[in-house]
Amino acid sequence: MVVPTPQNAQDLPVRETADAPQTFSVLGIPVQLLDDYPQWLCDRAERGLGTHVVTLNAEMTMQARSDRQLAQVLQRADLAIPDGSGIVFYLQLRGQTVRRTPGIELAESMVRAIARRGESVFFLGGAPGVADRAVASWRQHCPELTVAGCQHGYLKPEDEAAIALTLQKLQPKLILVGMGVPRQEFWIDHHRHLCPQSIWIGVGGSFDIWAGLKVRAPRWIQRAHLEWAYRLYQEPWRWRRMLALPHFAWLAAVTALTEGRS
Repeated sequence: MVVPTPQNAQDLPVRETADAPQTFSVLGIPVQLLDDYPQWLCDRAERGLGTHVVTLNAEMTMQARSDRQLAQVLQRADLAIPDGSGIVFYLQLRGQTVRRTPGIELAESMVRAIARRGESVFFLGGAPGVADRAVASWRQHCPELTVAGCQHGYLKPEDEAAIALTLQKLQPKLILVGMGVPRQEFWIDHHRHLCPQSIWIGVGGSFDIWAGLKVRAPRWIQRAHLEWAYRLYQEPWRWRRMLALPHFAWLAAVTALTEGRS
């Protein structure tokens, strides 16, 4: 089943307020464009505004086309950044000058910003032991960081209840959830009311990188927008999921031609 594009989701920029980012629709999923995402998030944190951040890529967008619940969660999020090269490609076809913003880099910027503010970060996700190693690495490179807690993502029902109580008690300013797509998006959407003034970011496999278990693609591969290929090289089991990428590219081109004629 394909989720229809909402009637109010058009591939045109929309400004709601003076400080609101430009919002575009990518196959029905909103994405916001800003020059400085960390500063915008810090401004919201200063005002006590909770924020669900989605790191949007082509694979996630295609999942949302066949999963209505995921589409609704993504549409409810407060901020979606152009994490994937496919999203950049989609918007460039429509005349937008877009800079790719990898989710891991935004998360790293926010960890440092929150540390400078003297507030705390909670790490949730990854396999057992991975979040602990990621935290240890962060403490080495950012000694001023206050870690509210860390918990792996293999949660039993009783773990879910305990984590919910912990988050509600601690109220960390930044909560990083690395459970993979779409589980982390559903988890944040379901639990964000526990910490209504927090910034929640779905960070996928970032914990593995911070823990030293995996490495990001070399800079030249990132600049060539081929980081997805490097990840497939590291994780060949993802090949089935990567089949969504050519389908996304085809839809991006066809819809751009259709819109150009209308």
